[in-house]
Amino acid sequence: MRKSLALIVIVMLAFNLAACGKKKVVENVPIAEGGSGDGGDGTGGVGSDGIEGSQFGPGNPDDPNDPLNKRVIYFEYDSPNLDAEGQIIAEAHAQWLASNPGTTVVLEGHADERGTREYNLALGENRAQSVMQVMQGMGVSGSDIQSISYGEERPVALGADESSWSLNRRVEIIYGN
Repeated sequence: MRKSLALIVIVMLAFNLAACGKKKVVENVPIAEGGSGDGGDGTGGVGSDGIEGSQFGPGNPDDPNDPLNKRVIYFEYDSPNLDAEGQIIAEAHAQWLASNPGTTVVLEGHADERGTREYNLALGENRAQSVMQVMQGMGVSGSDIQSISYGEERPVALGADESSWSLNRRVEIIYGN
């Protein structure tokens, strides 16, 4: 039993180290204080750079139902799978990115505080990879997408209850250039 547990821990650590080795350093990507590049509310607006949308990227600020205004995709507990709303948001951004080659995006994976640090880093990475797979499947170049996992390290809600945890289980879509 101890050998099996030790093997599982070693495999998880190896996975995390391999994932860290694949991450690319992203410079000059605006990130608002506290996380999401859109003030945390998922709505758009015209940024100081004059590009429509929050910070950078698409979105019609006059249409609150425009999925491009949503820059956060939420996940169920212990799951990297997109739900229907997450799929719609990911596809909308993918379609826009495919039509605007050269625009870069960073997918930041997050988890709630439950679980070990290593497990949550892997879960955050798997969530970001789920969104990346949708985007690449719709024609977005892999060179235009970066992913990073923060695990439980950057919560947007500090409570220890389901309403807080559900806000922390997310992937944030951050536009670059």
